[in-house]
Amino acid sequence: MIDVIAPPWSLPLLARMPEVRRALPLAVAHGELAWRKRWGLGKSLRPEKYIQAIILPRTLKSALPPLVAGIPRRTGYLGEFRYGLLNDIRPLEQKLYRTVDRYLNLGLEPAEPLPAPAPEPRLRISEESRQQAARHLNLGIDGAPVLALCPGAEYGSAKRWPVEHFAEVARDRLQAGWQIWLLGSERDRPVTGAIATAAPGSIDLAGQTSLAQAVDLLSLASAAISNDSGLMHVAAAVGVPVIALYGSSDPHYTPPLSRQSHSICLGLSCSPCFRSECPLGHLDCLQQITPQQVLSLLPATAGAHTNMHNP
Repeated sequence: MIDVIAPPWSLPLLARMPEVRRALPLAVAHGELAWRKRWGLGKSLRPEKYIQAIILPRTLKSALPPLVAGIPRRTGYLGEFRYGLLNDIRPLEQKLYRTVDRYLNLGLEPAEPLPAPAPEPRLRISEESRQQAARHLNLGIDGAPVLALCPGAEYGSAKRWPVEHFAEVARDRLQAGWQIWLLGSERDRPVTGAIATAAPGSIDLAGQTSLAQAVDLLSLASAAISNDSGLMHVAAAVGVPVIALYGSSDPHYTPPLSRQSHSICLGLSCSPCFRSECPLGHLDCLQQITPQQVLSLLPATAGAHTNMHNP
């Protein structure tokens, strides 16, 4: 079992990870040094007598709490010149391109090979919590299959499949008798609202759910279509068949870790560029992924999703 230092927003995810004993929230803004908070957290952890800390971020500040906590083995990549803060420094080899492989490598002994294939993450979902989420939002979950659409991507428009393409898929599935749930944060509401307007009958839930509720609702879906985003990885981790859409990013770098996933990437000469906005102004890497391509990967009919991941 492991304890995890993490931002407070991620606690609902950590609570659903069976491998995690305890989440240790560290409330700091992105890029904030917050030396006093980090020092205080590390000091509070000294009685735990941890034997190893695995530091995933490559920043100097992220390595401070394990040092202050007196953890004897502190493993990570060198990053921001962290000599002294880390005492088990691993080389960041070229073979470790996938983000998940970089993280897995830190949990292994130096000569130990990566597992092949990488283990698929699974979130623990209870029947009670997902039923509560559906009732809270007045969602009917009996009978008709549910297609979850996750059209947001906070990184930028170069990771967002066009609204009109999502809407065409939604209209097709609505005509086939499916329910359409649009999921996302408050910031995604302009996008989800436009899709709901163009595909009447779609249920726009963006900004209306907590992260915990979004996780539980995704577990009820028969399938999910998502940009390369956090919700894409959540959908994969609750066992939902996922169609992942890649534009400026690379499916070889951050793939959904699920045998039930399909990643669509056109591999144009200009992509992946990893830019938040298309530098060429045409967004062909996503515009040219057609709704028909995506629909061809969905089952013609589907029952309600029942692939549960309980303890």
